[in-house]
Amino acid sequence: MSGSYDDSVGVEVSSDSFWEVGNYKRTVKRIDDGHRLCSDLMNCIHERARIEKTYAQQLTEWAKRWKQLVEKGPQYGTVEKAWHAVMSEAEKVSELHLDIKSALMNEDFEKIKNWQKEAFHKQMMGGFKETKEAEDGYRKAQKPWAKKLKEVEAAKKAYHAACKEEKLAISREMNSKADPALNPEQLKKLQDKVEKSKQDVLKTKEKYEKSLKDLDHVTPQYMENMEQVFEQCQQFEEKRLRFFREVLLEVQKHLDLSNDVSYKNIYRELEQNIKTADAIEDLRWFRANHGPGMSMNWPQFEDEEWSADFNRTLSKREKKKASDGVTLTGVNQTGDQALQHTKHSSHLSVPSNTVQSLQSSYNPFEDEDDTGSTVSEKEDNKIKNVSSSEKNQSYPTEWSDEESSNPFSSTDANGDTNPFDEDASPAMEVRVRALYDYEGQEHDELSFKAGDELTKTEDEDEQGWCKGRLDNGQVGLYPANYVEAIQ
Repeated sequence: MSGSYDDSVGVEVSSDSFWEVGNYKRTVKRIDDGHRLCSDLMNCIHERARIEKTYAQQLTEWAKRWKQLVEKGPQYGTVEKAWHAVMSEAEKVSELHLDIKSALMNEDFEKIKNWQKEAFHKQMMGGFKETKEAEDGYRKAQKPWAKKLKEVEAAKKAYHAACKEEKLAISREMNSKADPALNPEQLKKLQDKVEKSKQDVLKTKEKYEKSLKDLDHVTPQYMENMEQVFEQCQQFEEKRLRFFREVLLEVQKHLDLSNDVSYKNIYRELEQNIKTADAIEDLRWFRANHGPGMSMNWPQFEDEEWSADFNRTLSKREKKKASDGVTLTGVNQTGDQALQHTKHSSHLSVPSNTVQSLQSSYNPFEDEDDTGSTVSEKEDNKIKNVSSSEKNQSYPTEWSDEESSNPFSSTDANGDTNPFDEDASPAMEVRVRALYDYEGQEHDELSFKAGDELTKTEDEDEQGWCKGRLDNGQVGLYPANYVEAIQ
């Protein structure tokens, strides 16, 4: 036989066996699949790293937002610290997940990428060098056996055709004997045909049997060569499988935080911080700072001293304004005790020109009524009832620049009008909407539900409180972070 060998021509695959001609292509394809699996594993790790990064960012944002809400909210004491510990846990866990992301990308991803580049070598014409070597090895091992197999197939077809022709010739001869119309010469031809077909059967059978023996002779060598190439493919695949196992174990170590000492310490510390929360201690603190444990300037007989009355009659609005004047001196002990009820003490300051005006032009005692009570004494109860629960906030005090009249003069002959009342007209009005429900804790605080609208009349102060007015006309304080401006 001459010409190039092609194992796909003239051969019928009778089974799915590896030994059939051309069925080695599955093991060759496995090499290409190995390269694709490396890319798939890299994509898998890359997606997981992106998830770790997103989760870490979400933890950080969550912790930051809730830290601010807790700090500005009404929670206090050791329970507030325990609550803050939960946000600290989120920040620390966020850092660990960022470390996981870095390990997955910088170590595992890069390791697979480098191994893939070293294990698979691309050719100029496409495909991989390893694939071509395996293909050539199988074709070389299969070529002699495939040739013999083609001869066997051809001999088998010739033998089967001769047998078929013999049966047809015998049938014709039997039919001719029963036909009296045939002459002896025609009958002789049919008998010669039968004889010739029998000889053809013997020849093709002998050739068929010989081709089978030749095929059996080369089969052991064929099997040995095929086994050798297959083992080479197996060794290449074994390297890939072992490498994948090694990489996946490293990925597992990077993902497994249960064996990370720092991870365990985070929750050990969180548990300790939560267990330190003491309800009795918090209640004791609240009692001392906002309850019956607070000091009180109980009413007592007082001499008509301008300094004492002047100190007691400062309004809440004046206390909220920042001090930028001179500090009053000569205030007696009674006035000092009244200011010690707040959580943080502050100096009482007024502009120097106002002090000079008060001292030179006005008599703070000129508005006494028939019973002998002063304006400052009438305001005594209101001053003493100023809520000390305004979140334990202190407000610097100063005289308002808007007040041009004598703060001690009364417009009512009976002394019913408070000269220290807040101005009726606000400096600014902004419509806002409540984000959360809020229940006022003191008489000077507003209560509202999420979604309610109200008017902000004063901006947020240093302690995070705003002043506003409900639609029903009620005016009071509320936490600034509980509302948002209506666009």
